Amino acid sequence: MKKLVLAYSGGLDTSYCAKFLSEEGYEVHAVSVNTGGFSKDEIKNIEKKALQLGVSSYISIDAVKSFYDKVVKYLIFGNILKNNTYPLSVSAERIVQALEIIIYAKKIGAKYIAHGSTGAGNDQVRFDMIFQVLAPNIKIITPIRDLKLSRQDEIEYLKSKGVDMSWQKAKYSINKGLWGTSVGGAETLTSHLPLPEEAYPSQLKNNGSQKIKLSFEKGELVAIDGKNDSPVNNIEKLNAIASQFAIGRDIHVGDTIIGIKGRVGFEAAAPLIIIKSHHTLEKHVLTKWQQQHKEYLANWYGMLLHEGQYLDEVMRNIEAFLEDSQKHVSGDVYVTLHPYRFTIDGIQSKHDLMNASFGSYGEMNKGWTATEAKGFIKILSNSAKIHQAVNKVNYD
Repeated sequence: MKKLVLAYSGGLDTSYCAKFLSEEGYEVHAVSVNTGGFSKDEIKNIEKKALQLGVSSYISIDAVKSFYDKVVKYLIFGNILKNNTYPLSVSAERIVQALEIIIYAKKIGAKYIAHGSTGAGNDQVRFDMIFQVLAPNIKIITPIRDLKLSRQDEIEYLKSKGVDMSWQKAKYSINKGLWGTSVGGAETLTSHLPLPEEAYPSQLKNNGSQKIKLSFEKGELVAIDGKNDSPVNNIEKLNAIASQFAIGRDIHVGDTIIGIKGRVGFEAAAPLIIIKSHHTLEKHVLTKWQQQHKEYLANWYGMLLHEGQYLDEVMRNIEAFLEDSQKHVSGDVYVTLHPYRFTIDGIQSKHDLMNASFGSYGEMNKGWTATEAKGFIKILSNSAKIHQAVNKVNYD
C-alpha cells in the first residue's frame, strides 16, 4: 500500500480525507499537532474517530513548546499585531503544524502527504509551501480542493460508507491555541455585523478589577506576581486569569494570501496583554533607533509568517535581530485588569533609560547647560535653514 501522512484535525474535511484516501488504497497515518488548546480527552476522541474511519495509525504530536520556541517568542519580541490588531494566532500555528507533519512523514518513510484545505483559504498555501520546500519528493494530495467538494458532498459520501457521525455544523467555528482563539460565524462573513457576546468562548466572570505584575527576562515572560515558571506556562496562566474579564476580543480584517479580504473574530487575552506590556517595557529600555528599526522588521516578519514564507532565510535574519534587541528587555510591568479591557500602569527595570540623573522631560536639565542646548538646536536647524534660504519656500 501507498504510505500517506494525513494532517488530521477530526473535523469534517479531514474525516472525509481519512475515509476517502483509505478507500483509494492508501495506508493512511493520521497526525494531529497540538499547538495548544487540546485536552487529553479531546485527543482521545480524535484518535477514536480516526481509527473508526479506517486509518492505519493515529498520533498526536505535542508541539506547544516548539510553537513557542519557533514562532511565539519572536511575535512577542516584535510586538507583532497584524494590521495593528491580530496577534497571528491561527496563521502562526499552521506553520509549526506543517513542520511537525513533514518531520513525521520523513520519519516513517511516507511517499504522500495530505491535508483537508479547500482552494479558497490561506492554509492551503501555508501547508503546501512547507511541504514543497522541505520534502519536494513527497507528493501532496488535497481531495477537498481538487474535487471541489461541498460540505454536503462530504457528508453524503461518509454516510454512503457507513460512517454515522454527527456533522452538525456549529453556529460558530472555534480554533483554540496557545496564542489565541479564532471565532468565525455568519457575522464575520459580513462587513458590518459584530459577533454577539455568546460567540466568544470566554464569558465575563469577574466584574471587579485585579492588579498583576508581569516579569520579563530578555523579552520573555518568566514570572507572574513573582512566581517563576516557563514562558509557555505563564502564557496559559495569564490567559486563565485575564479571560475571566473577557479581555482580548476583537475582529480582524485582513488581506488573504490569495488576494481576497477576510474577516475573523478572535479572543486573545494573554497575547494582547503580553505584547502591550512587553512593548511598554521596550519603550523604556531600548534606544529610539532600536525601536525604529524593530518596528518595520517586525512588521515584515509578521507579514511573511502570515503569507507562509517562514522558511525564507530572511526570517532567520530578522529573528537574529529581534533576539539581539532583547538583551536589556528585563523588568517588571504592572497591569490592571478590568472587564473587557486592561491598563498598563508602569514598569520597573534596572535598564530604564528614563533616568532622572540625566534630566526630567519638560523639567530640569542636568546633563547640559542652556548654552549647549541653544547651540545644539542651532546646528540641528541648519539643513532646513539652508533649504529655506536657497528655495525661499512660502509657508503662508
